[in-house]
Amino acid sequence: MHYTLPDESELVEEFDLQTDELLVRKRRAKTVLGGDGEWVFEVGEPPARVTIENDLMRPSSSNPLLVRKDRPHTFEWRVRNLPYPKPTYSVSIDSKEQQIVVRTANKKYFKRISIEDMHRAHLALEEAALSWEHENNTLVIQYKKPAAILQLEKEARATRLNAPEQTQPEESPECKQQ
Repeated sequence: MHYTLPDESELVEEFDLQTDELLVRKRRAKTVLGGDGEWVFEVGEPPARVTIENDLMRPSSSNPLLVRKDRPHTFEWRVRNLPYPKPTYSVSIDSKEQQIVVRTANKKYFKRISIEDMHRAHLALEEAALSWEHENNTLVIQYKKPAAILQLEKEARATRLNAPEQTQPEESPECKQQ
């Protein structure tokens, strides 16, 4: 699904056709000069780009990697490549900033995670809905979706299933005249 929002930013969502699971949600806004900005991935991960320029210098494959997955009843994040034992981690909610905070006791990893869906719905985060576990060098963080979010997703699913499929004509140019 491709949405153009009133501020001319774009939102693209990709769903699995069999399970109706959200695979990717990415957003981009116009730059100051009016061009298209970079895609920011809210759910899923960007495809790996392999180019000649990136071949000389690229991030280490052992760096921690944070990826969000959207489950039917929870928001889920997986932080791969975290080799420390479970007692090293602390996962909590910063109620002032409305973010999930992940930190290690040895100060090797620190991350603040925002839940954009909760911000858009103007809902506060609750500590009781947060759970986490660590296994196989992966920290799995889950936040139980509140009833309001589940209702919004149900309405969006119904709208998506009833929406007519739109395709662009082949002869229409992609370039906008300036």
